[in-house]
Amino acid sequence: MKIRFGYVANALGLWDASPSKTLTFARYSTLSNSGRMDKLKSVTAQNLQHTKRILYYNIAHEIELYRFSSSLVPLATHPEVMWDFVTPFKTEWEELGQLIHQFGLRPSFHPNQFTLFTSPREEVTVNAVRDMEYHFKMLEVMNALERGIINIHIGGAYGDKESALGRFHHNIKKLPTNIKKHITLENDDKTYDVEETLITCEKENIPMVLDYHHYMANKGDVDLSNYLSRIFNTWNNISEVPKVHLSSPKSEQAYRSHADFVSLEFILPFLKMAKELDRDFDIMIEAKQKNLAMLKLIEEIASVRGIKRISSSAVEW
Repeated sequence: MKIRFGYVANALGLWDASPSKTLTFARYSTLSNSGRMDKLKSVTAQNLQHTKRILYYNIAHEIELYRFSSSLVPLATHPEVMWDFVTPFKTEWEELGQLIHQFGLRPSFHPNQFTLFTSPREEVTVNAVRDMEYHFKMLEVMNALERGIINIHIGGAYGDKESALGRFHHNIKKLPTNIKKHITLENDDKTYDVEETLITCEKENIPMVLDYHHYMANKGDVDLSNYLSRIFNTWNNISEVPKVHLSSPKSEQAYRSHADFVSLEFILPFLKMAKELDRDFDIMIEAKQKNLAMLKLIEEIASVRGIKRISSSAVEW
């Protein structure tokens, strides 16, 4: 069983390499027309350049999984801006795509919590579709659709979970088919547990990303060992191996918050459970210390009897 590891957005230790520099609409509104476009382009140029640096860091450290920042392009989905972020940066997007292809990277995005399909308000669904189109466009211009995914949560319950799930199944149909093919659903830490998320995924033929920390915070009556095989099987119709999110609680008082690093003791029961399936899968580390937490955890996992480190970011068990 081979397990590869990745991390989210920012490579800590690289100087001034944030790929998420922003421009608020309030600031944008104070600028002249020409100043607005200049600022949009300069911030985007910075984010793309920093992303390229991060990809080179990943390549040097044999890190094949990487979640791109959703904030690469400022105000990309704001209804009063909605600018063309592709044409001025065609070369830069293509360069990122070439690195993805040349080194076999597995890219992903994770839109924010407002990108949901359970709201009773039509404008929320319209905004969710717009945001998914933005993320899809970035994968498309990087020529990364073959391996790229866009991971979201089901959304809120609005006091009636059954009705909200019905709206999800209705509203997700408003997403163009070519975009829906790239989405995954993740269980959350408060509302939709592993069983509810899995049933939704099976009904919509959407791969499920298991978040183990969320599961531990929102277990309900679910015994994960009874569901893990089914969760992994939701990936059978696509060419990529299943994907899992790992983090550990910041503290007992702040259980849902991510700690700086990942506790091996916290996640080891899951790894042992997955070992029973003896199936390759990928792990996205969601700790505050990003790549540093990922590398530390791999070292600790590789010290477990029977587990062998086979690259900077992968182990075999």
